[in-house]
Amino acid sequence: MAKTTIRVDVETRDRLAEMGRDTGATIGETVQEAAEALWRMRFARDSMEHLEALRQNPKEWADYLAEADSTYVDDGIG
Repeated sequence: MAKTTIRVDVETRDRLAEMGRDTGATIGETVQEAAEALWRMRFARDSMEHLEALRQNPKEWADYLAEADSTYVDDGIG
């Protein structure tokens, strides 16, 4: 994997180092984990916002639910 240098303030560097010490991770690994967590959090937030926008439009919400029902696959767990 290619590497690069990023600039952060001393407080952030120290916080990343402290977080890494808790798990034995390097600062780079901690930054990677933090970036992934932030990406997932924003993806979830955006998904919830899109669903809420669908709910505000009864026809679009009904279409969404109909499509979800038509593509449902029983996993046999429930």
